[in-house]
Amino acid sequence: MVIFLGWAARTLTKMEDHTATGIGARPAPVLRQYVDSYVGFDLRGLPSGVHCGPPSRALTAVISLADPLEVAAGVDDGSPVTRFGSVAGGLMCRSVAIHHDGRQQGVQVSLTPLGARAIYGMPAAELAHRLVPVDEILGALAVELVDRLRSATTWAARFTALDELLLRAVSRGACGDHVRWVRPEVAEAWRRLVAARGCVQVGAVAAELGWSRRYLTERFRGEVGLSPKTFARVLRFEHAHELAAAQDPLPWGDVAAVSGYADQAHLVRDWRQFTGRSPTAWRRSEVLLGAG
Repeated sequence: MVIFLGWAARTLTKMEDHTATGIGARPAPVLRQYVDSYVGFDLRGLPSGVHCGPPSRALTAVISLADPLEVAAGVDDGSPVTRFGSVAGGLMCRSVAIHHDGRQQGVQVSLTPLGARAIYGMPAAELAHRLVPVDEILGALAVELVDRLRSATTWAARFTALDELLLRAVSRGACGDHVRWVRPEVAEAWRRLVAARGCVQVGAVAAELGWSRRYLTERFRGEVGLSPKTFARVLRFEHAHELAAAQDPLPWGDVAAVSGYADQAHLVRDWRQFTGRSPTAWRRSEVLLGAG
C-alpha cells in the first residue's frame, strides 16, 4: 500500500519549502509471514490538514517519535479524534482521518492478518474496524518498544529494535496456541486473494480449498474480520489507490481498468465508500500527495 502516516507508506522527497522523507525496510526473514513491512517517516513544513488513511490488506501499527497522533476512525463523518502515542488498527472498510499540523515523525509496522495471532495473540477479527493503543495489546513489550524507537538515532537502529522485539512477541505467543489456531485453508484463501489483488471469484477459491463459499466466508470473517468478498474489494481499491497516488497518475478510467474494476463507475462507488469522497475530491484534499 502506498500513501503515508500509518495507513500509508511511500518514499517521500525533499521539496523547496518542506522536508518529507520516508524509508522502508523488510523485517527479518523469520518474521515475514507475519510482518509485511516497516516504514519510517519524517514530515516537516507541509500545510496542516487531514490525511485520508485508506483501507488496505494490512493491519497497521504506528509509533509516533514526536507529538501524539490525532486520529479519527472515519473521514468527514463526525468521528471523534483521539490522541495516540502509538496506535494499532485492524482491517478497515473506511479510511481513518489523520489530523496533522504539517509535522509527523514515526514508524509504521504493517502486519499480515496471520501476524495478529503471532504478535498480538489474538485473531485479526478482534481488531477489525478498531483503533487501540499498542500498549493495550502488547503491554510492557510495547512500552519497551516505544522507548527503544524513540531513543534510537538512526532508522536502521529502529528497524533492528523492531525485529528484536517482534521476534520476542512471536516467541512468547508460540508458547501458547495463538499461531496454531489459524486454519490453513483461511491462510491459503488470504494468500490467493492477495496474489490476485482481489481479482478472483470467491466461489472458485472456496471450491479449490474443498469448502463451500458460505463456509469459507464464515471462517474467513471469523479470523480476518472481513468477508472474502469485502477483502477482495479492499484489495482492488488498494491497487487503484496506489496507481492514483503515483507521481504521474493514470487517468481515472485507466486506473479502474488496470485495478480490475468493470468500469469507472464501479471505481467511484468503492472510492466513495472507502474514503468518504469522490476520487477527484480526494485528490484535491490530499495535501500529502504533493510530498513525493
